[in-house]
Amino acid sequence: MFTPVDTKNAPAVAAYVNERFAAMYPGAAPRWLKVIFRDVQDLFNGLHPDYAAVDLRYHDLEHTLQAAVCITQILEGRQLAGVEPRIDARQFELAISGVLLHDSGYLKLRSDTSGTGAKYTFCHVLRSCAYTASYLPSLGATDVEVEAVLGAINCTGPTKQISRLNFREPVERVIGCATATADYLGQMAAPDYPDELEILFHEFEESDNFIHLPPARRMFKSVEELKARTPHFWRSFVKPKLETDFQAVHRFLARPYPQGPNPYIEAIEANIAEIERRLGARHLVAQA
Repeated sequence: MFTPVDTKNAPAVAAYVNERFAAMYPGAAPRWLKVIFRDVQDLFNGLHPDYAAVDLRYHDLEHTLQAAVCITQILEGRQLAGVEPRIDARQFELAISGVLLHDSGYLKLRSDTSGTGAKYTFCHVLRSCAYTASYLPSLGATDVEVEAVLGAINCTGPTKQISRLNFREPVERVIGCATATADYLGQMAAPDYPDELEILFHEFEESDNFIHLPPARRMFKSVEELKARTPHFWRSFVKPKLETDFQAVHRFLARPYPQGPNPYIEAIEANIAEIERRLGARHLVAQA
């Protein structure tokens, strides 16, 4: 496991992020991070009075925790590199808040008993922003801070171009890039990513059914098509986006920076190779 913490263990991830926060910002109070980790964990586990527990197997709590670990390492690496503009302790807290809440839009209200939260794939970013805008003020966040977190969440929409979005401050764009980068890398670098593509397909399928998307307009017609197109998705969509639109903040994951190995990119390349190996083996079996 290349990550420094078990991303299936929410308290362990919270402790890891708090530890790195304390190291980066000595003397900063940990209260905000502790509260938001507790609240998000309760939200996904069905302890919120209005929302049922997450019922997705791909965009689940672990996916959110994977992204939280990844963005923490990006921001820590960036600070160690001494890059300007610097991200202060409060901005770090807001960045973590955006990552933890970026998929809250998949959660269903308790009164919603139809299907799973996958049906909200098409609009989950909007729903995540709506929940965040109602939740963060209860913690004391200002309107400017809420807007910054919403901007970061909005960056995770797959069709959004961060370069065309407006931000109040340059550092907010950096956090948006880091949020989107962590969203992609956290999931694609996971050891079980090749095994979870079938689960991901069924989430897309439920969403397409929910919005009555005609079969001819669907991105993926089958599990096999999704698997077959994943290597191209990585090489021709995600990697170029990481380098340009996301301002190459993934490079701050290199240890040591800047020439050291990047464990996330290496893990993804290994996953893509494994997906291609399985596709090749299946093709040989079909020809036999």
